[in-house]
Amino acid sequence: MSKVEDFLTKEEEQEIVSAIRVAELNTSGEIRVHIEASSNKDDAFNRALEVFHSLKMFETKQQNAVLIYVAVEDHKFVIYGDEGINKVVPTNFWDTTKNTMQTYFKQGDFKKGIVEGVLKAGQELKTHFPWQTDDEDELSNEISKG
Repeated sequence: MSKVEDFLTKEEEQEIVSAIRVAELNTSGEIRVHIEASSNKDDAFNRALEVFHSLKMFETKQQNAVLIYVAVEDHKFVIYGDEGINKVVPTNFWDTTKNTMQTYFKQGDFKKGIVEGVLKAGQELKTHFPWQTDDEDELSNEISKG
């Protein structure tokens, strides 16, 4: 088994998917989680951007998708928001989400870090992209893996 397969149990993955559903009840923003062993030759940010595009996350109507990218063996993660988000939020917008996740990651509780990061991202997005009655779930809530 690879480190990615061992990183989370099936139950933990389902808890993260449930957190995504809960977070998206508050916002029209779309949240995805991608986990892979390593960002390889790329730095984590460039790899997250590549994954964002390969998952076609840039195709949301309001360009308000967020990717939480985790490179297990590299001990790195990136929170990447699409253009629609970056146009309306301050530069340090993701710092509270990052800090929340980092706190749990340092304790070795990766599932809790991702769950709390997803919920925090939903809260943060709510201000700028509140949920609307005609909102559609534009992207899968399942965890993708590389």
